[in-house]
Amino acid sequence: MPDYVVDVHTHVYPPAYMAMLRARKTVPYIHDPADKGTPRLIILSSDDDPSIPIDKRGRPVDSSYSDINVKLKFMSQHGIDCSVISLANPWLDFLPESEAVEWASRINDNLEALCVSANQEGEKKKLFAFATLPLSSANPPRIADEIKALPSLPHIRGVIMGTSGLGIGLDDPRLDEIWKALEETQLVIFLHPHYGLPDEAFGGPEVTNRYGHVLPLALGFPLETTIAVTRMLLSGVFDRFPKLQVLLAHSGGTLPFLAGRIESCILHERKFTANGGTVPGPQRSVWDVLKTNIYLDAVVYGTAGLKAAVEAGGGSDRLMFGTDHPFFPPLSDDETEWPSVTTNYKAIADSFDGDQVSAAAVLGGNAVRILNLQ
Repeated sequence: MPDYVVDVHTHVYPPAYMAMLRARKTVPYIHDPADKGTPRLIILSSDDDPSIPIDKRGRPVDSSYSDINVKLKFMSQHGIDCSVISLANPWLDFLPESEAVEWASRINDNLEALCVSANQEGEKKKLFAFATLPLSSANPPRIADEIKALPSLPHIRGVIMGTSGLGIGLDDPRLDEIWKALEETQLVIFLHPHYGLPDEAFGGPEVTNRYGHVLPLALGFPLETTIAVTRMLLSGVFDRFPKLQVLLAHSGGTLPFLAGRIESCILHERKFTANGGTVPGPQRSVWDVLKTNIYLDAVVYGTAGLKAAVEAGGGSDRLMFGTDHPFFPPLSDDETEWPSVTTNYKAIADSFDGDQVSAAAVLGGNAVRILNLQ
């Protein structure tokens, strides 16, 4: 184990956010059983099927989602020295514009307070955070102002974003003011999926209900990320904002595997001006963007995916360890270690067999450098 392990993909639902979800009756919401059993978190539309008893919908949500002491205990159990916490999906996408800014400010203050509380003891800091943006607000200047204020919170190292942007995707030109603010502040964007693909992509609701979360999480989430980043590339976001820094969840989805195919299709697209069309098209290659603007977490659970992530990024220096805690917990009370975490550890060890310097960089050194976790 290296001297310092950093988890860049680890979520917290602050108490205020939990209270908001408990007060709701539509997705997303938390259902508290009448018999005082384990509450259920319903965050995907596919979970809210009336044919499923309400006490069986979604997933059980315990104190690991909101109690920072449980987070710190988890870190200790798994040899993690520092975590960069972030609000989990669906963030604030569902709120009306009039409420989004207030809630973002409240949640970011809560995240900062959690970091301050956890970092009081010892010389090395245990927690930093990715802030939440009020993207459900259709007011880009107001969102940009929120971004510019974030550096005043000492433990904020970036922002977490979903793929919907202001509702129509990340190639929306209205986002340019937001990209500009993020580029100027040099806050890393942690891009995380939520909506996946529609049920029809997997055979319809009957099929997705039959197999639970396997299809939307294993396939829908990675493809959602890949599509979102490709739309940013095609619309010239990385041309206009060449210093934008984006950390992609789940090792970039399928982007490392499909980058060559995406690049080939761009080069052959007749709609782009390079081939006589009228659409500008991207000026930079997907490989250049991967090596310059994009970081990947190591939440991929296997050596094949991890090696592809390293290859796509041009080396191990743009890859960072993550756990996706508190999701994917052990299914047995007898297990103290989380297989979802130890699998990621094993994938890193196997991928860098004998190269302890690269493994240590992925497990902690890269995050310390990239996110300035001093």
